[in-house]
Amino acid sequence: MPLSPEEPQIHESAQGPRVTPAAGRTAQTPRPVPGPRPAAAPRPGRPGPGPARPTPPAQRSHSAAAQTPPTRPPSPAGPQIQLIPAPADGALDAAGEAVDLLLDTGRAPGDILVLTTGEAHPWAAHELSFGEDAYWAQHDARDDVFYAGAAAVERASARPVVVVAVNAADDTAARTLPLALARAEALLIVCGDPQRINAALGAGV
Repeated sequence: MPLSPEEPQIHESAQGPRVTPAAGRTAQTPRPVPGPRPAAAPRPGRPGPGPARPTPPAQRSHSAAAQTPPTRPPSPAGPQIQLIPAPADGALDAAGEAVDLLLDTGRAPGDILVLTTGEAHPWAAHELSFGEDAYWAQHDARDDVFYAGAAAVERASARPVVVVAVNAADDTAARTLPLALARAEALLIVCGDPQRINAALGAGV
């Protein structure tokens, strides 16, 4: 299950002393005294703690992508499987955020294949408008992230990382996920309904 994001906080030991309001001071004229500075004097350059800022949605999803445990332990003979829970209408966004995180952590764009079980990814729809030959030439070049629909999964070649967006409520995932698993050399990331995903992978592996 996804982990809750941690709110950024400043520990009390790092916050610095509090400033006593002027109205509460009893001495009219401060006089220098030996010894440590009074507790009422704030340390310069140390702003006090403010309200905790909420974690942006994208960051929350990235945390889930980075920390969500796999649905089953990785096997020496197969890739690791990672599940990112998402509704069907949010699976495409979750997959996009997973790709961003992979790229941010140093994964080469040509290592990543993204599959959709429902509506095509906007990139795939755009590139297919120029014809099948140009579209598959980019696949063969392997110099960028490649996006394909479930119908094209059998033609797509294996890559180190395969990301699947289960963005359809039908049984397409049951047919697509075993094929996606076979094409993932190191990691399979699946974004969608956990129950449907586990059922599909359980039937296909």
